[in-house]
Amino acid sequence: MIEAAPNNAITALIHSLPTLPKERLVELWRENFGKTPGRIRPELMRPILAFRIQERTYGGLSTETKDRLRQVMGSLELKRRSHNEARNRFKPGTRLVREWKGKTHEVILRDDGYDYLGKKYKSLSPIACEITGTHWSGPAFFGTRKKEPKK
Repeated sequence: MIEAAPNNAITALIHSLPTLPKERLVELWRENFGKTPGRIRPELMRPILAFRIQERTYGGLSTETKDRLRQVMGSLELKRRSHNEARNRFKPGTRLVREWKGKTHEVILRDDGYDYLGKKYKSLSPIACEITGTHWSGPAFFGTRKKEPKK
């Protein structure tokens, strides 16, 4: 735990963070958070530590400021895409066809999910991953996303 220290000691500690080895950063992390940081790169540890050290020394945000930030964040939240966007846009029985590496893949929309090669799926993403062998957004892979109007 950091004791109240003169401003110049805190300033010196903050300025030294970029030069400290990871082992020392981990020690500071334990002192300030009460646990080890897990797998985090030193480049990410430094600004988090700098903020936390200052927060513990000088105090954090006031309750009023936190409440105001929550209000602002709530007003800025984007419309979330529906988890089953294709099922909301297309009727059951619709066939989604995509060619990948010379092979044609067909998915059939159902009321309760998707059929691909005789298997039932809840969303398109695992199907896209199975086809490509890597992580893909199903709606992006099959082209079922609504195009946003250009502003």
